[in-house]
Amino acid sequence: MFFYIAFVASGSLGSFIAITQLIGALANSSRASQVPEILKGLAIDIAAVSLFAFLYFRENKAKNAQVARLSREEILSNLKLRVDEKKIIPVSSLRGIARLVICAGPASFVTESFTRSEPFTESLLDRGVLVVPLVTDGNSPALDFEETEELATRRKRLWQLAPVYINEWSGWLDEQKKLAGVPSDSPVYLSLRMDGRVRGSGVGYPPWNALVAQLPSVKGIWTGLLDGMDGRVL
Repeated sequence: MFFYIAFVASGSLGSFIAITQLIGALANSSRASQVPEILKGLAIDIAAVSLFAFLYFRENKAKNAQVARLSREEILSNLKLRVDEKKIIPVSSLRGIARLVICAGPASFVTESFTRSEPFTESLLDRGVLVVPLVTDGNSPALDFEETEELATRRKRLWQLAPVYINEWSGWLDEQKKLAGVPSDSPVYLSLRMDGRVRGSGVGYPPWNALVAQLPSVKGIWTGLLDGMDGRVL
């Protein structure tokens, strides 16, 4: 970026000199023959300044966007999750271990997301997916585990996490929505990669079937961290 600034400064200086020469040539009829050449040089200087200014602002914009993204990722990594009544961990603790899917919306949205995930429970767990239900209307979602004991246990594992300090989560989510141009009251989902970065997001329910189709299985890799926190994790 320093070189862009240097080129802009050099081009600006060249343009200033050319303008000074042009004024002198226009004021002196004996130098009229120099005007076309001066104009040509001025046009080149202006074009160079415009080009390097554009490149500078484009790179600066990209740099600022990257810094903002890293800042949001850092904030996300420090948000807290409750694993059980005695265990609270930061999101960063799950890096390289689990793929989080954040379901954010009113209680009815979270409840429906829960219901829609039922056919994919086993496949989602095999892919290291854990769901973070972020309720935005202050109500409690109806997460009923009325299946067989084995399926209910696995459903609880998939949905065992709960966000702590909701205001901090809501602040982070509002920033994400603002950047994406999504209305603040829209229910959304965000799918995180193993490294904790957002891999996908959208308005509406999580596409459980698409997640199963796209994500590779990690069964056998991520076992252990949550063992003893509501049963052994597959």
